[in-house]
Amino acid sequence: MSAVPRTASRVSSHASSRAASHAFADSATMLRRQLRHMLRYPTLILTATGVPVVLLLLFVHVLGGILGAGLGTGPGGASGGRDAYVDYVVPGVILMTVATAAQGTAISVAIDMNEGIVARFRTMAIARVSVLTGHVLGSLIQTLLSITAVIGVALLSGFGPTAGFAEWLGVVGVLVMIILALTWLAVALAMVAKSVAGASNMLTPLMILPMMGSGFVPTDSMPSGLRWFADYQPFTPFIETLRGLLMGTPIGDSGGLAVGWCVVIALGGYLWAKRLYDREPAG
Repeated sequence: MSAVPRTASRVSSHASSRAASHAFADSATMLRRQLRHMLRYPTLILTATGVPVVLLLLFVHVLGGILGAGLGTGPGGASGGRDAYVDYVVPGVILMTVATAAQGTAISVAIDMNEGIVARFRTMAIARVSVLTGHVLGSLIQTLLSITAVIGVALLSGFGPTAGFAEWLGVVGVLVMIILALTWLAVALAMVAKSVAGASNMLTPLMILPMMGSGFVPTDSMPSGLRWFADYQPFTPFIETLRGLLMGTPIGDSGGLAVGWCVVIALGGYLWAKRLYDREPAG
């Protein structure tokens, strides 16, 4: 009698394993689709890189002398001025790069939803979640490439990180978590928007939040109400964690807060996006 439940359990376990393998293979296929789009339309990377680079050059070379004078000794040990400010502002610009790429992902998802390709995917024998996962993984690769380019420009502009090998691994790990969190949120918002223009507009706050945190000026220089918001919104611990890893400054509780925010945003964005996708009628 006990052999029947054990057999049923083995069958169920085997079916689950096959389903997971099927979803992984379909996600890899969708990722290849996104990478082909990336190669076919290099303007996607250029846009995600160009906006943050322009902001970096503007804040460092035009405003850096004035803004850096108020910093005192910068995070890299530079004494005021432009040299101190470039070390301070780069983590904020990196987060702007992530936000810009997330906006591009939202636009890409909205285009797929409105052009009918998703309706065609629904009629095919593929794992449903793989369509969204392909967008997210493609965005992860694209964003990391854009961040690499931004850091290269920052180094040419005088950025002097003190991070060793372990710290750079930490930087990559934190960035991957942040990118995945914001990208899943972008995918969900794109499906809510129902149009390409709406998807683009809904991601605009992500472009502003780094500026309303500690990305470009210390939060203690802000009025009390704005300072409270800046201290408790997610981008400030993101930026302070990156700054601490790159420049050797104290991280404090920012690391734990950054991880916590990433988990909450990623899980919420994934479940929201999956629910919206599953609720859409098949074509």
